[in-house]
Amino acid sequence: MVKKVLIVDDSALVRRQLTEIIQTLNFEIDIAKNGKEAVEKATSTQYDVITMDINMPVMDGIEAVKKIMRIKPTAILMISSLTIQDAEITMKAMDAGAIDYITKPGTMNVGKAKNAQDIVELVKCLSSIPKRRLQRKVNKSVNRERKVVAQSVEQIGDSRDIQKVVLIGSSTGGPGLIEQICAGVPINYKYPICIVQHMPEKFTKVFSQRLNDSSVLDVHETTHDMELLPGNIYVARGGVHMNFAKKTSGKIVIREDKEKGDNFFQPSVNDMMSSALNIFDGENLIGVLLTGIGDDGADSMVKLKKAGAYTLGESEESATVYGMPRVAFEKGGVSEQLNFSDILKKIVTLK
Repeated sequence: MVKKVLIVDDSALVRRQLTEIIQTLNFEIDIAKNGKEAVEKATSTQYDVITMDINMPVMDGIEAVKKIMRIKPTAILMISSLTIQDAEITMKAMDAGAIDYITKPGTMNVGKAKNAQDIVELVKCLSSIPKRRLQRKVNKSVNRERKVVAQSVEQIGDSRDIQKVVLIGSSTGGPGLIEQICAGVPINYKYPICIVQHMPEKFTKVFSQRLNDSSVLDVHETTHDMELLPGNIYVARGGVHMNFAKKTSGKIVIREDKEKGDNFFQPSVNDMMSSALNIFDGENLIGVLLTGIGDDGADSMVKLKKAGAYTLGESEESATVYGMPRVAFEKGGVSEQLNFSDILKKIVTLK
């Protein structure tokens, strides 16, 4: 059966460019010029993927996502610009159920080779997501009382007192899972949690601020030479790799590496996990690989496990995109393959 895609954008030029890109997949393509038209079409026809612009007349993209996910859940790919404002709106759209986003630096750039390749890969991937995994997400309210209580809890030492480190990597379908982890950790959590979520720079800034609002622990977007502290959460800044280094004082800090190297993604899960092995004993590391396209993190999960680390991979049953964790599992880099709910329990109850 031929798969169907709905392209939603108020720009005729962008609609034409996206059509030219996506038609290489031999999918049936339909178009909508605004959110209202998108809702009408999406609720009367079963599309496999919808690409959704943000700023449109009549009804914007985020309102359209909310309505579509409430009436007929569909895999939605947001088309977003690289601005703080659009990053915030895109995060809200993903709260409402959108699966992923592709950046749109400018109308005239959307058809360029790299962007086109990314769009094709994402649309193809999203078209295969089982309908049972598509649902409207509940936006978690800020638990300010828990945050206030947490701020009164005495800091558990400095980086020289770190006993274990949790290393988490995720990509497509991952932001909502990361939010659940950050919201679930208790006030007295002893270990630093380091996260690589594939996102560009302005998006990681907005993402880390949102995580900080929902977590009793402090959530930081990483900066160069930031000390790694127990009971804190660190989100790798977009556009640089998160590495680790030990100072002569014995304190452990985050070092940002701007060289992309052989990694397709920057930040890269492989880079973070491999760097951690240079500083920490393997038995003191917990590696976690969640949903995502491709194989980032698979090789480093193998290294972690060989070094004595406990490694967790998300199962096919729960992963939105069973790509990264699948490759890690097939390469022998996963100690336990679990549904996300069980992975969450393992992380938040870590002793």
